[in-house]
Amino acid sequence: MPLSIGIVGLPNVGKSSLFNLLTKKGVEAANYPFCTIDPNVGVVKVPDERLNVLAKISQPEKVIPAIIEFVDIAGLVKGASQGEGLGNQFLSHIRECDAICEVVRDFEDKNVIHVAGKIDPKEDEETIALELVLADLASATKKLEKTTREAKTGDKTVLKLKEVLERVVKVLEDGKSVRTMDLPDDEKSIIKDLNLLTIKPLMYLLNTNKEHSDDNFSWGAEIVKINVKLEEEIASLPKEEQEEYFKELGIEKSGLDKLVARAYKLLGLETFFTTGKDETRAWTIKSGSKAPQAAGVIHTDFEKGFIRVEVIKFSDFVDSGSEATAREKGLLKTEGKEYIVKDGDICNFLLNR
Repeated sequence: MPLSIGIVGLPNVGKSSLFNLLTKKGVEAANYPFCTIDPNVGVVKVPDERLNVLAKISQPEKVIPAIIEFVDIAGLVKGASQGEGLGNQFLSHIRECDAICEVVRDFEDKNVIHVAGKIDPKEDEETIALELVLADLASATKKLEKTTREAKTGDKTVLKLKEVLERVVKVLEDGKSVRTMDLPDDEKSIIKDLNLLTIKPLMYLLNTNKEHSDDNFSWGAEIVKINVKLEEEIASLPKEEQEEYFKELGIEKSGLDKLVARAYKLLGLETFFTTGKDETRAWTIKSGSKAPQAAGVIHTDFEKGFIRVEVIKFSDFVDSGSEATAREKGLLKTEGKEYIVKDGDICNFLLNR
C-alpha cells in the first residue's frame, strides 16, 4: 500500500478542488462547509521524467509510475478538538495518514464564502495548528495519566514512557507541535501508538491568485504556492495545449507536479527502477532502504530469497543505451545484502527461488 498524504484545511479553501485536480476524480466541491464528509482517497502518479527516458530505451509493453495516495478530508473549524463541526471524524482521518498537506486560502472570491468571514492566511494556519495541538494534548495527557499509575511498579519501560510523555505534554501545553522536539527514533517508537497529529511530516499549499515574495509566509515547513483555479482551467485543456499554456506563462511544469514531487520527498521516499521489454517501472522505497528491502517492495518473497542485486546508475544506463552495453563497459555493479539502494538506481534482483 502506498503511503498517504492527508489534504487538510478550513472549509472552502480549495481542498476538494485540489483533490479533483490531483486524482481526476469527481469529488463534490460545493460552496459550503463539510461537503466532503467521508475521506476520499485517490492514487496519484508521481511525475518522473526518468521513467519516460528509460521507456524510450527499453521500449517496454507497459510503463508503470510510482504512486502515492492523497486523502481529501472534511474541512476543519475552530473547536474541532472539542468536537465542533466534524471534528472527531476529521481528526481520526488525519491520524490514519502518514503526512499532512495543509491548504491555506489566500484568494479573493465573493462567490466562495470563507468560514471566518475574511481572508487571513496567517490566522487560518494558526487556527488549524492550535486544533491539532489541542487534540494531541488531550491524547497525550490521557496516556500520561494512565502511564503514571502503571509506573508505580517500577518497570523501566513504563518509566521511560512516562518521562517522554511528560516532555511531550509540556511542549503541547506551550502550544508547540511535537515535531519541534526532534525526538530520537527510540522515543518516537515508544509513543507511536498515540499516532500524534503534530509529529507527522507537514507541508503547506498556499492556494493563491496573488504574487508573493518567498518570505511573505514562514510557518516552519515547506510552502508550495499554487493557483488552484488557474490549474483547473489549464487541466481542462487538451494535453498539448496545457504544455503550450505553461510555456506562455514561463512555467516549466505545473504546480501540481511540484506538489506531488515534494509530497513524495516529504514522506522520505525514493525511487528505483526495473526496466526491460515487458515492463519499465518505478518502485517506491523509504530513503536508506537496503537491497533486500527494496526487493521486498516488488514481492515479499523476493526479500526472503534475496541473494544479490545488479545495479546500474540511471545516468550510466542512459549513456550506454542498453543494459548489455552498460555490462560490457563494466558499469553494472553487483551488490550484496548491505547495499543501500539509491534514488535512480536500476536494479535486477537475483533470488533463491
